[in-house]
Amino acid sequence: MKPLVLVVEDEAPLVTLLRYNLEKEGYRVLEAGDGEEALTLVAESSPDLILLDWMLPLMSGIEVCRQIRRKPASRDVPIVMLTARGDEADKVRGLNTGADDYLTKPFSVPELMARVRALLRRAQPTPDKGVLSFQDLSMDLTAHRVTRAGRSIHLGPTEFRLLRYLMTHPGCVFSREDLLNAVWGQDIHVEPRTVDVHVRRLRKVLVGPGETDPIRTVRAAGYSLDEEEGAVLSQGSEPG
Repeated sequence: MKPLVLVVEDEAPLVTLLRYNLEKEGYRVLEAGDGEEALTLVAESSPDLILLDWMLPLMSGIEVCRQIRRKPASRDVPIVMLTARGDEADKVRGLNTGADDYLTKPFSVPELMARVRALLRRAQPTPDKGVLSFQDLSMDLTAHRVTRAGRSIHLGPTEFRLLRYLMTHPGCVFSREDLLNAVWGQDIHVEPRTVDVHVRRLRKVLVGPGETDPIRTVRAAGYSLDEEEGAVLSQGSEPG
């Protein structure tokens, strides 16, 4: 069945433009004109991808994104946030809330379609099977589950792919560009700082009370899943 894309946007001309181009690419399309309608359609229709406007009637796109990520049934659906807010702080806020990608209006339709294709491709079930382990971390590739010391860790699709790549190469230091190519793909343009946002999100859920941070920041180089037992993140250090 063709992938189902939910367009959450209150500007009618833009909805028409998006529907035309998405259907031209072969996708099925649903429309929601406000945040409450969007949440209803997500629950009823289980879309494969969501294009989500930031400024919406009744409920902001940020709150819609937050509520989608809280529910197990929709936690992993890819979300692209569309907004006229182009400040870096706004982009970081959108990504921190759970968006997988962020596009500033006005945007290039071919670029948006490329991002949609890339996100849908990456969201397909992985053929990999088995379990990856690192210290007290365990990743079941078949069940798509992560635990730490027996504690269940809930990850979004991007964080899952990021952790999986790091767990496949423990001790190796990867630059932002390395991680962008491996996790996001070479056919999609994402700002390097996006990696920092997702690493912070990953750390937030991985590290519980009294637990050490398994991800090491290597100044001016990148990130590594540290082989050293008990490695702790140096405060304030990010790769330059």
